[in-house]
Amino acid sequence: MNYYNGTYQASLLDSMQNLWFKVVGYLPNILAAIIFLILGWMVAIFLGKIVQKVLLAVKVDTLANRLGLDHLSHRTGRNLSISNFGEWLVKWFFLIGSFIAAADILGLTQVSQFLYTTVFPYFGNVIVACAILLIGMIAANFLSALVKGVVAAGQLHGADALGAVTRWAILILAFLTALDQLKVNTQFIQSLFTAVVAMLALAGGLAFGLGGRDHAKKVLDSIERDLTSDR
Repeated sequence: MNYYNGTYQASLLDSMQNLWFKVVGYLPNILAAIIFLILGWMVAIFLGKIVQKVLLAVKVDTLANRLGLDHLSHRTGRNLSISNFGEWLVKWFFLIGSFIAAADILGLTQVSQFLYTTVFPYFGNVIVACAILLIGMIAANFLSALVKGVVAAGQLHGADALGAVTRWAILILAFLTALDQLKVNTQFIQSLFTAVVAMLALAGGLAFGLGGRDHAKKVLDSIERDLTSDR
């Protein structure tokens, strides 16, 4: 009995010693990964701020506000600016790179491969999708104001309606393009959008036909009178 107890205690002691040696041997890698993450985080914040200051110095936000980005910020209640967007991109680019390096240091090959082959490339798609949405919002606001100005200058009716249609058409197009960039299946959304546009066109045609029927009758009667008087 004492023999078995001594054997059990010796095995347990050997297991604890082996575990301790593994932890002690792995501890430098853990410390190196933590230090690398901290340094990567500091570098990411620093470079992000530099990019933000450079974009502010070249007046990118001023140009974007002239194109209507400030109005979009007011409507959404968020501070939309090119400089903040650039800072966010640079910061997360280096943070993801730091995570990949830390996973390599810890020997987490599967984690590092997942970050490098899946997350990192998809982050590029996210960057492009965000840029598409931002450019789409600016273009929608600018072209909407342009359409309303042209229609109003021509003293035509429906300037606000045409401006709203222009804005939403561009926003929906930008949204669908961004989803496609993110590898999201947009076939159903595109079909739904096509159906909505078709219904709006049909409703507009019916409204124009019914509303303009009396006016068309007056024009035809006037032409008939002119032809009769000429005879």
